[in-house]
This record gives sequence, C-alpha cells and structure tokens, in this order.
Amino acid sequence: MIAIIRQGVNEKQIDSLITWLESQNLSVHLSKGEFTTILGLVGDTSKIDIELLENLEIVEKVKRISEPFKSANRKFHPNDSIIDVSGVKIGGDNFALIAGPCSVESEAQIIDIAKRVKASGASLLRGGAFKPRTSPYDFQGLQADGLELLKLAKRETGMPIVSEIMNTNHLELFEDVDLIQVGARNMQNFELLKELGKINKPILLKRGLANTMKEWLMSAEYIMAGGNENIILCERGIRTFETYTRNTLDLSAVPMLKELSHLPIIVDPSHASGISRLVKPMALASTACGAHGLMIEVHNDPKNALCDGAQSLTPAEFDDVAKSVEKIREVTAL
Repeated sequence: MIAIIRQGVNEKQIDSLITWLESQNLSVHLSKGEFTTILGLVGDTSKIDIELLENLEIVEKVKRISEPFKSANRKFHPNDSIIDVSGVKIGGDNFALIAGPCSVESEAQIIDIAKRVKASGASLLRGGAFKPRTSPYDFQGLQADGLELLKLAKRETGMPIVSEIMNTNHLELFEDVDLIQVGARNMQNFELLKELGKINKPILLKRGLANTMKEWLMSAEYIMAGGNENIILCERGIRTFETYTRNTLDLSAVPMLKELSHLPIIVDPSHASGISRLVKPMALASTACGAHGLMIEVHNDPKNALCDGAQSLTPAEFDDVAKSVEKIREVTAL
C-alpha cells in the first residue's frame, strides 16, 4: 500500500503520520521526489482503514500495490535509485563499466588487467575468488587468497572491487569488497540474501539461470526487507532451448525492469553469450536499450585462462568495446 502526501505538508505532520503507521506494526518507506512524497507501507495492511487514511488532511490518495515485491517497486519509490559503490555511482544518468577476469589467478595477472581496464574507462574491477563451477574437478578459485590479491589491485589502481560470495560463512572475508556479487546459482539462496540484508554494503544481484523477472525482484526484496536497499540488478542471460550461445540474453528485461523497479540494472554480455566475439555487439545493444552499466570479462591471456577464457576479451578488445559504448551513449543521449 502507498499513501501519496499532499504538496505543502510540513515535516512534523508527515513524521506524526509515520509514527502512527509504525504503531500499527507497519514498516514505512519514505520517498521524496521533486513534486511528490510517498509513504510505502509494508506489512499486514489489511487492518488499515483506507477511507480513514484518505480522509486525513495531509493524504491525497491511497493505493494498494498488487505486486508481491514492495520495496523494490517503482510505485513505492518513483525516482531512480542511485547506488554509490565507494564513489562510483550507478543508476539514474550514471553509467559504469565493470571489467576484469573471471577468476583471479596471480598478483601479476590481476594488477596488469586492473591497470589496463582502468586506462580504457572501467571504473570497477571484477574478479572471482570463490568460483561456483558445474564440475567439482574444475578450478574453484584462489578463495581467500584471491580476495587478498584483489585488494592489492585496488590499492595499486584505486578501483573499487567486485567479487562473488557463495556462503554466509564468508561474509567476514568480504568486508573490504566494495560490491558483493550474488551469482545466478545463488539468486534464490534465501538464507544468504537475508544475511546480505543485514549489512550496509552494495549488492550486485544476478538473474538466475531460468528465473522470471518477478522472481528476480522478489530476491531483491529479500535483501531490502532486511534493511539493505543498496542493490544493483544484473541481467546475464537465461537458459533456453538455444544451444549456439551459452545463454540467451534477455535485453527486454532492461526496459521492463526500469518500469517495474527503481533499482539500477546492468548487463553482463560475457556470461550471456559465452563467446568473446559476441560480447561487443551485445554490449552495444545493452547500452542502447538503457542499461546503467556493463560487466565484461577481460583476461590478458584468454587462451590460457583457468576459467571462462572463451568469453573473455583481451585488454585491447575491451578498449575497443569501451570506446564504441561511449559512442552509443552519446547517440542515445540526444
């Protein structure tokens, strides 16, 4: 349920109404726009008398929200959320490039890639330390040592770092990770999502392998229900009957999610296609349809990468993509 406040109402009146609503065992989300102030009510709103609420002098209108996701809903929060990741803003008119290897392999590797992607315009460095792999015999990442190498690269370049968490037991290891990624396989790991809701750190929430947009937003809702509203959505392709590409990149999710939710959404064209030569056209298409950023895998020696070399760009290829993306952004801004 949302209550739209009349213009010209003073803060004391709004605070008084919020206090009363909270006394009804409701959680109240205050959203102030340039012209509209909205109170989003979360909880058992069936006990609230809508007519009574609408008849209050400061209330213009009351609406029930039919969608099961509340805090993530644009009706609750009409303005775009802008997520600050250690000084890098994502959302609204802000666009960010996240780049780096699928897996951190060595100090020399991660620092070399970090310097080169930063020079090409990337503002955040990604790197896998804990790697969820289909086969238990594949490289599982350097784990805690990988996170330490990422922090070295951060000190060397000043770039905020992004890495994937797989287990609630690892939360302490991620204290210095600027943007914690929840991978596709863990999108519905609800116990993990609940714990991430308790921390004050941005979360990059990837879409599950075969999940609907509603299910994806409900996973975001799990995190937000715990109090953490710093969420960035990431479209990374979904599993379909197509076999020529690793996944099917659902770019319709970008404009659709921008209608449904205020949360920023970026696209990962690397995991979507699984083929490096398809990354550039998919990155350009993602930019053109309104994504707030891109997450691209870059490796200085893709042929010998320990993980996902087939979908990784070289630093020179990434530089070309970054320049082309900027041209698309210039065109779409007209």
